[in-house]
Amino acid sequence: MYSKCLQMAIRRIKQSESVLESLQDRGYDVGRLKWKPPREFRSIVYNQSGFDVDHNTDRAEHAIVNFSNIGDFHLTYHRPLPDDGEITQIILKKEKTGDWSVSIVVDYDPEYPDKPPVEKIDPADTVGIDLGITTFIHDSDGRSFESLDEQRARARIERRHRNLSRKTYDSNNWEKARQKLAQAYNRLQNRREDYREKLANEYTTRYDAVFLEDMDVKAMTENGGNSRNIASMSWRETIQAFKRHGKKNGCHVIEVPPEGTTKRCSQCGCETDKPLWVREHSCPACGFEADRDYNAALEIKRLGLEQLGVEAQTMTVGQGMAESTPAETALPGETEEPSDDVSPKRVVEPGSPCLKEPPTAASRQG
Repeated sequence: MYSKCLQMAIRRIKQSESVLESLQDRGYDVGRLKWKPPREFRSIVYNQSGFDVDHNTDRAEHAIVNFSNIGDFHLTYHRPLPDDGEITQIILKKEKTGDWSVSIVVDYDPEYPDKPPVEKIDPADTVGIDLGITTFIHDSDGRSFESLDEQRARARIERRHRNLSRKTYDSNNWEKARQKLAQAYNRLQNRREDYREKLANEYTTRYDAVFLEDMDVKAMTENGGNSRNIASMSWRETIQAFKRHGKKNGCHVIEVPPEGTTKRCSQCGCETDKPLWVREHSCPACGFEADRDYNAALEIKRLGLEQLGVEAQTMTVGQGMAESTPAETALPGETEEPSDDVSPKRVVEPGSPCLKEPPTAASRQG
């Protein structure tokens, strides 16, 4: 074994110990590190030396990497290496699917386009995005993107789990079944990653600024209930994808506080409680009606423009801004002289009229 690889393995153990100690100091029950046999190590790290990359092959996307004490590996790049970059580290890894992969760490200074100055940003060239479960993305321009249909993928995973359970542990057939199960998980993960990366690139290319909620996904999954669906949406990974593509495409990506974005009316600031099954927003103060997610996207855009420092303007619905009105929560009898355009019943009765309707009756607008 090459000496550098052993040094990096020891470093990984030390890093794991320091992480466990920090978690223990914060009150977590972390237990102890367990001994792992050599056959369970799936990756080897070559740092600074011990490898050589040969690009002189028949095809531009192919290369040959020579590892000390191991030999040659033929590679197929999924994207070209930067010309002015210096390779500092290579990680050789055997995936759970049985495939081999090589991760190349390159030290170089990338050139990113400049983000537009805040004073020159037009609110019409910005967008607020509400992340959800059934509808993955609903933006302030009225567009929505549904979540991926994962029924077939989940059924495939369940079948392969059952097939694996029938095999004798650690036998050749068990290993084949385990790899097929890993391939099913990997395929689903790749679909999710491809979907969010394409959406992030689309939005950061089209707009000068994108606003999202700064959600604490970990706390949401710990509450139970809908935690499996929340975890499968990968909201935090989606936000990170927007930040990466925003840096690459010269787009501002701003996270806003998520408190009240669903309850608050984007037009007047009035807050109304809405259970999860109520999919329509109906303001008892100003009468504004829209899809629940669309109203939240408008409110996210308003908060984002305020946080970014773009000058507030009076804008029409669909651009995400309304006339400046102090935010307040609607309560019975607060409005003594209702407007001529709003029915007194809408002012006196708090909450959404959709509360009295079954979930199937709610229609999608906007």
